[in-house]
Amino acid sequence: MSETEKRKDQHIVINLKEDVQSDLNNGFDLYSFQHQALPELNLAEISTETVFLGKQIALPLMISSMTGGTETGDRINHVLAEAAQITNIALGIGSQRAQLEKGGITYTHSLRKVAGQAPLYANIGAVQLNYGFTVSDCQRAVDMLEADALILHLNPLQEALQAEGQTNFSGLAKKIGNVCHALQIPVIVKEVGWGISLRSAKILVDQGVAAIDVAGAGGTSWSEVEKYRSKNEIYYRVASKFRDWGNTTAEAVREIHAELPETPLIASGGLRNGVEIAKAMAMGANIAGIAGPFLKAANVSTDAVTALIEEIQLELHVTMFAAGAANIMELSQTPLKKTNR
Repeated sequence: MSETEKRKDQHIVINLKEDVQSDLNNGFDLYSFQHQALPELNLAEISTETVFLGKQIALPLMISSMTGGTETGDRINHVLAEAAQITNIALGIGSQRAQLEKGGITYTHSLRKVAGQAPLYANIGAVQLNYGFTVSDCQRAVDMLEADALILHLNPLQEALQAEGQTNFSGLAKKIGNVCHALQIPVIVKEVGWGISLRSAKILVDQGVAAIDVAGAGGTSWSEVEKYRSKNEIYYRVASKFRDWGNTTAEAVREIHAELPETPLIASGGLRNGVEIAKAMAMGANIAGIAGPFLKAANVSTDAVTALIEEIQLELHVTMFAAGAANIMELSQTPLKKTNR
């Protein structure tokens, strides 16, 4: 097993066993819908369906990128792919770096067969473009999955907290742009849990990125994950100082949508239920992403994952009914009010 594979497996174990929750809330608790006692809607006729990057899905939800590149990651991703196929939602897999380093002949090829027509998003770390990865490697990652989009993830803080981290993020925007212009499918750029600022979003849009996953603070804190993984006492102590770092998910969605209203947004980072997904849609997101709860469910069974998705869909359905929104378009136009919490 390579060092990359060992690190990926350590990440899975730590996420399942340790408390790695950010000390920040995702920010959605600061907003609420106005309840409509007379919604003038039939609950049975409310639709949660939407289209994202040209693909129709049953609700505005993707299983966010979490794991990949190892046998454990393979097992989890196959469970998630089965659930995505059954429920018709999108799935972003975790980093494919390990597979690409091994030559790309791996189990990942079978995910498309399992996922069926569900949208699948390939994934590599954007910083790899400064460490030898090329546009051809990005295309290989896409080909492994017959992917519908490529996610390039940004994780500067996480890399800085790894003794072996790759921390040269200089000149990366232009290389991301080269990937966007070379591939025939959309390129999504995401953070991993500290949020994308408006400044960064503008740079990415200028480079041709098709969508932004804000991946804000409020969910898993990867500084905490790296803290538990570290064998170096200094890195352990330094990592512990960043548990409350980042731009909250709600803040990132609102800020970016206000300035870049035509840019498709994925709201991820600490979302836990359909009520918060509805709030994200009302703030300007196109879909939402959830990671941690699905990782835990996938460690149980496909049925556990599909049950969680169905529960989230029902929460969204009822929220739309009570807020007076018949479909996702109407939900996106439904105002929120600031709470006094």
